[in-house]
Amino acid sequence: MQTLAQFEPMPASSIILKNTAKRLPNYRLYGESEGNGGVDWLHCESIIDRGQLHNWEIRPHRHEVLSQFLLIESGLARVHLDERSTDLAGPGLVIVPALVAHGFRFSPGAEGWVITVNEAYLKALLATEPALLALLAQASALQLQPGDPRTQALSVAARTVADEFLGTDRWRRPALDGAMLRLAVVAMRAVPPADGGTTAATATTTATTKPTSGARALAYVERYKALVERDFKRQPGMADIAARLGITSTQLNRICQQVLGHPALALLQARIVLQAKRELTYTTLSVKQIAHELGFADAAYFTRFFQRETQMTPTRWRQQALS
Repeated sequence: MQTLAQFEPMPASSIILKNTAKRLPNYRLYGESEGNGGVDWLHCESIIDRGQLHNWEIRPHRHEVLSQFLLIESGLARVHLDERSTDLAGPGLVIVPALVAHGFRFSPGAEGWVITVNEAYLKALLATEPALLALLAQASALQLQPGDPRTQALSVAARTVADEFLGTDRWRRPALDGAMLRLAVVAMRAVPPADGGTTAATATTTATTKPTSGARALAYVERYKALVERDFKRQPGMADIAARLGITSTQLNRICQQVLGHPALALLQARIVLQAKRELTYTTLSVKQIAHELGFADAAYFTRFFQRETQMTPTRWRQQALS
Protein backbone atom coordinates (compact mmCIF):
# COMPACT_ATOMS: atom_id res chain seq x y z
CA MET A 1 0.00 0.00 0.00
CA GLN A 2 1.35 3.41 -0.91
CA THR A 3 1.94 6.12 1.63
CA LEU A 4 2.67 9.79 1.21
CA ALA A 5 6.17 9.16 2.51
CA GLN A 6 6.92 7.19 -0.66
CA PHE A 7 6.74 10.36 -2.75
CA GLU A 8 10.14 11.80 -3.60
CA PRO A 9 10.06 15.56 -2.99
CA MET A 10 10.37 17.84 -6.00
CA PRO A 11 13.55 19.92 -6.01
CA ALA A 12 12.85 23.31 -4.46
CA SER A 13 14.02 25.04 -7.60
CA SER A 14 11.32 23.29 -9.59
CA ILE A 15 8.57 24.37 -7.22
CA ILE A 16 9.19 28.11 -7.27
CA LEU A 17 11.74 29.67 -9.58
CA LYS A 18 13.02 32.61 -7.55
CA ASN A 19 15.54 33.59 -10.21
CA THR A 20 13.59 35.84 -12.57
CA ALA A 21 15.82 34.72 -15.42
CA LYS A 22 14.06 31.36 -15.18
CA ARG A 23 10.40 31.22 -16.06
CA LEU A 24 7.63 28.93 -14.99
CA PRO A 25 5.85 27.47 -18.00
CA ASN A 26 2.94 29.76 -18.72
CA TYR A 27 0.15 28.00 -20.59
CA ARG A 28 -1.81 29.75 -23.33
CA LEU A 29 -4.00 32.73 -22.50
CA TYR A 30 -7.12 31.71 -24.37
CA GLY A 31 -8.14 28.78 -26.51
CA GLU A 32 -6.33 26.41 -24.18
CA SER A 33 -9.05 23.82 -24.60
CA GLU A 34 -9.47 23.96 -28.35
CA GLY A 35 -10.92 20.86 -29.93
CA ASN A 36 -13.40 20.17 -27.11
CA GLY A 37 -16.60 20.59 -29.03
CA GLY A 38 -16.78 24.37 -29.21
CA VAL A 39 -16.39 25.16 -25.50
CA ASP A 40 -13.47 27.59 -25.38
CA TRP A 41 -13.96 28.70 -21.77
CA LEU A 42 -13.99 25.30 -20.06
CA HIS A 43 -12.01 22.07 -20.13
CA CYS A 44 -12.60 18.90 -18.15
CA GLU A 45 -10.54 15.72 -18.00
CA SER A 46 -9.89 12.91 -15.55
CA ILE A 47 -6.78 12.80 -13.39
CA ILE A 48 -6.05 9.38 -14.90
CA ASP A 49 -6.00 10.82 -18.43
CA ARG A 50 -3.80 13.76 -17.44
CA GLY A 51 -1.61 11.73 -15.07
CA GLN A 52 -0.84 8.90 -17.47
CA LEU A 53 0.08 11.42 -20.15
CA HIS A 54 2.71 13.04 -17.91
CA ASN A 55 3.93 10.05 -15.87
CA TRP A 56 1.73 11.18 -12.95
CA GLU A 57 3.62 14.43 -12.45
CA ILE A 58 2.55 17.90 -13.61
CA ARG A 59 5.56 20.14 -13.37
CA PRO A 60 5.09 23.61 -11.81
CA HIS A 61 3.50 26.13 -14.16
CA ARG A 62 0.73 28.72 -14.12
CA HIS A 63 -2.19 29.92 -16.22
CA GLU A 64 -2.73 33.56 -17.10
CA VAL A 65 -6.52 33.66 -17.26
CA LEU A 66 -7.59 30.20 -16.17
CA SER A 67 -8.70 28.88 -12.78
CA GLN A 68 -8.80 25.20 -11.86
CA PHE A 69 -10.74 22.85 -9.63
CA LEU A 70 -9.06 19.52 -8.90
CA LEU A 71 -11.09 16.87 -7.13
CA ILE A 72 -8.95 13.94 -5.97
CA GLU A 73 -11.41 11.11 -5.34
CA SER A 74 -8.89 8.35 -4.62
CA GLY A 75 -5.14 7.98 -4.49
CA LEU A 76 -2.47 10.32 -3.22
CA ALA A 77 -1.30 13.74 -4.38
CA ARG A 78 1.47 16.11 -3.48
CA VAL A 79 0.22 19.61 -4.29
CA HIS A 80 2.45 22.64 -4.79
CA LEU A 81 0.79 26.06 -4.65
CA ASP A 82 3.24 28.93 -4.92
CA GLU A 83 5.69 28.39 -2.04
CA ARG A 84 3.69 25.76 -0.15
CA SER A 85 3.38 22.01 -0.46
CA THR A 86 0.52 19.86 0.83
CA ASP A 87 0.02 16.08 0.78
CA LEU A 88 -3.55 14.94 0.18
CA ALA A 89 -5.11 11.47 0.26
CA GLY A 90 -8.35 11.24 -1.68
CA PRO A 91 -10.83 12.70 -1.21
CA GLY A 92 -9.24 16.11 -1.54
CA LEU A 93 -9.97 19.40 -3.29
CA VAL A 94 -7.54 21.90 -4.81
CA ILE A 95 -8.52 25.40 -5.95
CA VAL A 96 -6.00 27.12 -8.25
CA PRO A 97 -6.77 30.75 -9.20
CA ALA A 98 -5.23 32.33 -12.29
CA LEU A 99 -1.52 33.27 -12.01
CA VAL A 100 -0.86 30.99 -9.02
CA ALA A 101 2.11 28.70 -9.66
CA HIS A 102 1.07 25.08 -9.17
CA GLY A 103 2.33 21.56 -9.72
CA PHE A 104 1.17 18.06 -8.81
CA ARG A 105 2.53 14.58 -8.27
CA PHE A 106 -0.08 11.83 -8.16
CA SER A 107 0.21 8.22 -7.12
CA PRO A 108 -0.29 5.95 -10.17
CA GLY A 109 -3.98 5.22 -10.64
CA ALA A 110 -5.20 8.26 -8.71
CA GLU A 111 -8.75 9.14 -9.73
CA GLY A 112 -10.66 12.38 -9.91
CA TRP A 113 -11.24 15.40 -12.13
CA VAL A 114 -9.34 18.43 -13.38
CA ILE A 115 -11.75 21.21 -14.35
CA THR A 116 -10.23 24.31 -15.94
CA VAL A 117 -12.36 27.41 -16.45
CA ASN A 118 -11.74 30.82 -17.99
CA GLU A 119 -11.47 33.46 -15.27
CA ALA A 120 -13.66 35.97 -17.12
CA TYR A 121 -16.42 33.38 -17.52
CA LEU A 122 -16.24 32.51 -13.82
CA LYS A 123 -16.47 36.18 -12.85
CA ALA A 124 -19.53 36.65 -15.07
CA LEU A 125 -21.15 33.50 -13.69
CA LEU A 126 -20.67 34.69 -10.09
CA ALA A 127 -21.20 38.42 -10.68
CA THR A 128 -23.97 38.54 -8.06
CA GLU A 129 -21.90 36.66 -5.47
CA PRO A 130 -18.71 38.69 -4.81
CA ALA A 131 -18.01 36.89 -1.52
CA LEU A 132 -18.02 33.53 -3.29
CA LEU A 133 -15.80 34.89 -6.04
CA ALA A 134 -13.37 36.26 -3.44
CA LEU A 135 -13.03 32.81 -1.88
CA LEU A 136 -12.29 31.30 -5.27
CA ALA A 137 -9.46 33.82 -5.67
CA GLN A 138 -7.54 32.10 -2.86
CA ALA A 139 -5.42 29.07 -3.65
CA SER A 140 -6.49 26.15 -1.44
CA ALA A 141 -5.56 22.52 -0.86
CA LEU A 142 -8.22 20.81 1.23
CA GLN A 143 -8.19 17.35 2.80
CA LEU A 144 -11.82 16.19 2.71
CA GLN A 145 -13.57 13.64 4.91
CA PRO A 146 -14.73 10.41 3.22
CA GLY A 147 -18.44 9.87 3.58
CA ASP A 148 -19.18 13.49 4.50
CA PRO A 149 -22.32 14.67 2.66
CA ARG A 150 -20.48 17.74 1.37
CA THR A 151 -17.70 15.57 -0.01
CA GLN A 152 -20.28 13.41 -1.76
CA ALA A 153 -22.03 16.50 -3.13
CA LEU A 154 -18.71 17.77 -4.48
CA SER A 155 -18.09 14.48 -6.27
CA VAL A 156 -21.56 14.61 -7.83
CA ALA A 157 -21.06 18.24 -8.89
CA ALA A 158 -17.72 17.52 -10.56
CA ARG A 159 -19.11 14.50 -12.40
CA THR A 160 -22.07 16.57 -13.61
CA VAL A 161 -19.69 19.14 -15.11
CA ALA A 162 -17.73 16.32 -16.73
CA ASP A 163 -20.86 14.67 -18.14
CA GLU A 164 -22.12 17.92 -19.66
CA PHE A 165 -18.70 18.85 -21.01
CA LEU A 166 -18.18 15.49 -22.65
CA GLY A 167 -21.78 15.25 -23.85
CA THR A 168 -23.47 16.63 -26.93
CA ASP A 169 -27.07 17.01 -25.76
CA ARG A 170 -29.20 20.07 -26.51
CA TRP A 171 -28.87 23.25 -24.47
CA ARG A 172 -25.37 22.31 -23.42
CA ARG A 173 -24.29 25.86 -22.62
CA PRO A 174 -26.96 26.61 -19.98
CA ALA A 175 -26.50 23.12 -18.58
CA LEU A 176 -22.77 23.76 -18.20
CA ASP A 177 -23.49 27.16 -16.60
CA GLY A 178 -25.70 25.49 -14.03
CA ALA A 179 -23.23 22.68 -13.41
CA MET A 180 -20.31 25.09 -12.96
CA LEU A 181 -22.34 27.30 -10.62
CA ARG A 182 -23.20 24.25 -8.54
CA LEU A 183 -19.57 23.13 -8.46
CA ALA A 184 -18.37 26.55 -7.29
CA VAL A 185 -20.93 26.68 -4.49
CA VAL A 186 -20.32 23.12 -3.29
CA ALA A 187 -16.55 23.58 -3.46
CA MET A 188 -16.65 26.72 -1.35
CA ARG A 189 -18.96 25.06 1.17
CA ALA A 190 -16.08 22.64 1.76
CA VAL A 191 -13.68 25.47 2.63
CA PRO A 192 -13.40 26.04 6.40
CA PRO A 193 -15.27 29.23 7.34
CA ALA A 194 -13.52 32.10 9.09
CA ASP A 195 -15.43 31.37 12.32
CA GLY A 196 -13.96 27.87 12.51
CA GLY A 197 -17.23 26.05 11.95
CA THR A 198 -17.34 22.46 10.75
CA THR A 199 -17.03 21.59 7.09
CA ALA A 200 -16.09 18.63 4.94
CA ALA A 201 -12.42 19.68 5.23
CA THR A 202 -10.17 18.66 8.09
CA ALA A 203 -7.84 20.85 10.13
CA THR A 204 -5.01 20.02 7.72
CA THR A 205 -6.52 22.42 5.21
CA THR A 206 -3.96 24.70 3.59
CA ALA A 207 -5.10 27.96 2.03
CA THR A 208 -2.60 30.27 0.40
CA THR A 209 -2.57 33.60 -1.31
CA LYS A 210 -0.13 34.82 -3.90
CA PRO A 211 3.34 35.28 -2.37
CA THR A 212 4.45 38.71 -1.23
CA SER A 213 7.31 38.62 -3.72
CA GLY A 214 6.07 40.08 -6.98
CA ALA A 215 2.66 40.86 -5.49
CA ARG A 216 2.69 44.38 -6.90
CA ALA A 217 3.46 43.09 -10.41
CA LEU A 218 0.68 40.51 -10.11
CA ALA A 219 -1.74 43.25 -9.02
CA TYR A 220 -0.89 45.30 -12.11
CA VAL A 221 -1.43 42.27 -14.34
CA GLU A 222 -4.81 41.56 -12.75
CA ARG A 223 -5.89 45.18 -13.33
CA TYR A 224 -4.56 45.08 -16.89
CA LYS A 225 -6.51 41.89 -17.60
CA ALA A 226 -9.69 43.54 -16.31
CA LEU A 227 -9.17 46.53 -18.61
CA VAL A 228 -8.54 44.23 -21.58
CA GLU A 229 -11.73 42.29 -20.86
CA ARG A 230 -13.72 45.50 -20.66
CA ASP A 231 -12.27 47.41 -23.62
CA PHE A 232 -10.75 44.93 -26.08
CA LYS A 233 -13.38 45.63 -28.75
CA ARG A 234 -12.14 49.20 -29.15
CA GLN A 235 -8.48 48.06 -29.23
CA PRO A 236 -7.05 50.62 -26.80
CA GLY A 237 -3.40 51.59 -27.17
CA MET A 238 -0.87 50.32 -24.66
CA ALA A 239 0.02 53.88 -23.64
CA ASP A 240 -3.66 54.58 -22.87
CA ILE A 241 -4.06 51.42 -20.79
CA ALA A 242 -0.78 51.97 -18.97
CA ALA A 243 -1.81 55.53 -18.10
CA ARG A 244 -5.03 54.25 -16.54
CA LEU A 245 -2.89 51.91 -14.43
CA GLY A 246 -0.67 54.80 -13.38
CA ILE A 247 2.45 53.46 -15.13
CA THR A 248 4.16 53.84 -18.50
CA SER A 249 3.75 51.47 -21.43
CA THR A 250 7.40 50.45 -20.98
CA GLN A 251 6.70 49.52 -17.37
CA LEU A 252 3.56 47.63 -18.38
CA ASN A 253 5.50 45.62 -20.93
CA ARG A 254 8.24 44.87 -18.41
CA ILE A 255 5.68 43.71 -15.84
CA CYS A 256 3.90 41.49 -18.38
CA GLN A 257 7.20 39.99 -19.48
CA GLN A 258 8.05 39.32 -15.83
CA VAL A 259 4.72 37.75 -14.88
CA LEU A 260 3.36 36.37 -18.16
CA GLY A 261 6.45 35.85 -20.24
CA HIS A 262 5.33 37.98 -23.19
CA PRO A 263 4.53 41.62 -24.04
CA ALA A 264 1.33 43.28 -22.86
CA LEU A 265 -0.03 43.53 -26.40
CA ALA A 266 -0.11 39.72 -26.71
CA LEU A 267 -2.87 39.44 -24.12
CA LEU A 268 -5.02 42.02 -25.88
CA GLN A 269 -4.51 40.33 -29.24
CA ALA A 270 -5.34 36.92 -27.81
CA ARG A 271 -8.61 38.27 -26.39
CA ILE A 272 -9.54 39.72 -29.78
CA VAL A 273 -8.77 36.41 -31.48
CA LEU A 274 -10.92 34.53 -28.98
CA GLN A 275 -13.88 36.83 -29.60
CA ALA A 276 -13.40 36.53 -33.35
CA LYS A 277 -13.46 32.73 -33.09
CA ARG A 278 -16.66 32.89 -31.06
CA GLU A 279 -18.37 35.21 -33.54
CA LEU A 280 -17.30 33.08 -36.49
CA THR A 281 -18.48 29.90 -34.80
CA TYR A 282 -21.68 30.94 -33.06
CA THR A 283 -23.10 33.78 -35.18
CA THR A 284 -23.98 34.39 -38.81
CA LEU A 285 -22.31 37.82 -38.88
CA SER A 286 -20.22 38.45 -41.97
CA VAL A 287 -16.45 38.79 -41.71
CA LYS A 288 -16.86 42.50 -42.41
CA GLN A 289 -19.39 42.86 -39.57
CA ILE A 290 -17.14 40.98 -37.15
CA ALA A 291 -14.17 43.12 -38.16
CA HIS A 292 -16.16 46.30 -37.46
CA GLU A 293 -17.41 44.97 -34.12
CA LEU A 294 -13.84 44.22 -33.04
CA GLY A 295 -12.53 47.66 -33.92
CA PHE A 296 -10.81 46.97 -37.25
CA ALA A 297 -10.86 49.64 -39.93
CA ASP A 298 -11.68 47.14 -42.67
CA ALA A 299 -12.21 43.44 -43.25
CA ALA A 300 -8.91 43.01 -45.09
CA TYR A 301 -6.92 44.22 -42.10
CA PHE A 302 -8.92 41.94 -39.79
CA THR A 303 -8.34 38.96 -42.11
CA ARG A 304 -4.58 39.55 -42.15
CA PHE A 305 -4.53 39.86 -38.35
CA PHE A 306 -6.62 36.71 -37.82
CA GLN A 307 -4.56 34.69 -40.31
CA ARG A 308 -1.31 35.80 -38.67
CA GLU A 309 -2.55 34.68 -35.25
CA THR A 310 -4.24 31.41 -36.29
CA GLN A 311 -2.60 30.47 -39.61
CA MET A 312 -6.11 30.37 -41.06
CA THR A 313 -8.41 32.90 -42.71
CA PRO A 314 -11.64 33.80 -40.90
CA THR A 315 -13.68 32.14 -43.65
CA ARG A 316 -11.67 28.95 -43.41
CA TRP A 317 -11.97 28.97 -39.60
CA ARG A 318 -15.76 29.24 -39.88
CA GLN A 319 -15.92 26.43 -42.41
CA GLN A 320 -13.83 24.17 -40.20
CA ALA A 321 -15.78 25.03 -37.04
CA LEU A 322 -19.11 24.29 -38.69
CA SER A 323 -18.03 21.14 -40.53
